[in-house]
Amino acid sequence: MKETRSQKSEINKLILLVFVVLSFVSASFAQPPAATLTLKSSIDNLGKFDAATRIAAARAVRRAPVAQAVPALIEAASGHTDGYVRFKALVLLSGFNDPRAREVMNTALDEPNDRLRTVAYAYFEHNKERGMSTRLLKKLDAEDGEFVRPALTRALAAYGDEPAVQKMLASLVMRGQDLYRSAVIDALGDYKAAYAFAPISEVAKLDGPLQEDAILALGKLGDTRALEVLQGLQKGAPRVRQPAVAAAICLLGINCGSHEKFIVDTMQFALVNIGFQDLLRASSRALAALAVAGRQDAVTVLIDAGIPARDPGRAPVALALGTIALRNPAMIVKVLAARADLKDASLLLRDAFDMLEEDYEEERFFATVRRSYWASSEGSIERKVTDALIQALEF
Repeated sequence: MKETRSQKSEINKLILLVFVVLSFVSASFAQPPAATLTLKSSIDNLGKFDAATRIAAARAVRRAPVAQAVPALIEAASGHTDGYVRFKALVLLSGFNDPRAREVMNTALDEPNDRLRTVAYAYFEHNKERGMSTRLLKKLDAEDGEFVRPALTRALAAYGDEPAVQKMLASLVMRGQDLYRSAVIDALGDYKAAYAFAPISEVAKLDGPLQEDAILALGKLGDTRALEVLQGLQKGAPRVRQPAVAAAICLLGINCGSHEKFIVDTMQFALVNIGFQDLLRASSRALAALAVAGRQDAVTVLIDAGIPARDPGRAPVALALGTIALRNPAMIVKVLAARADLKDASLLLRDAFDMLEEDYEEERFFATVRRSYWASSEGSIERKVTDALIQALEF
């Protein structure tokens, strides 16, 4: 039986339809979904020279679904051909707070890539693990990277309830390069390492580059035995050390109002008079120490001073604000919630993050802000503040 013209036409249409469907199915299996392609290219772009490209790539990865982002970041952190991409992938992975990150961080402790080890040390500082201190102590013998060793000693300070760690860190206060000793003293103060009171007190008495670190650490320890040392320094220490002395005495709970006023007056004097940059840095840092400890008015003072300031005066104030954000993010959000100049304050914080070299700690701050954003209700002041931070800091 012969086919009519209309029958042939219908057959040809059917053949064409089958061909199109088969082609689509074949293409679907041959190529990953568009979302996966976008995520992969974003991870690759984490290593681009152009800063705007890197920032956009990081934002895209942070917004990717966890089920896709975490495996992709684990793969990139473990074996990407670009070492910088591996580093950034590991940092971004930490912000997802996924338990699968632990094994990658554990492996990164032995990586030849300095950046990867730095992130891994910071991770185990904030995610303590039984037996890790023994491994970290062994690392001290060989770890001497300028940015890596401070991260290692901070991680060890988090395990300060262990006798072997206490013995080692207390000894490092008095020996080694000043850069590394400074990091040790700062970490011991942050972790309230009373076991290191004696060596820190000795350093505090000596005029030099570590004196300010030691003075502030004495205040952070909260041991009133430090008052005798601090009162002596009030009388004999150089002018540039006096903001730290005042902050330390305040941290001990003594005459906080008058000591904080002295620091604020010193900062304001240094801001309006050229040639007192060292005094401005010291007073800004002293206010940051008070703010991290919970004194909200210290944050307000820094923001009030920093917003209208121009460099070189703006930089030390911004850095102090950045330190507070990394050590006490809840305080920053609380203070910003009460301000009408939210955008300007957020931009001041952005200046700090542009100068800081604290990738892991910054990512922790970003993760905290993102969680606060989603936990707050639509139209609330918390949602407004966290949204402003997300936009200004471009994360």
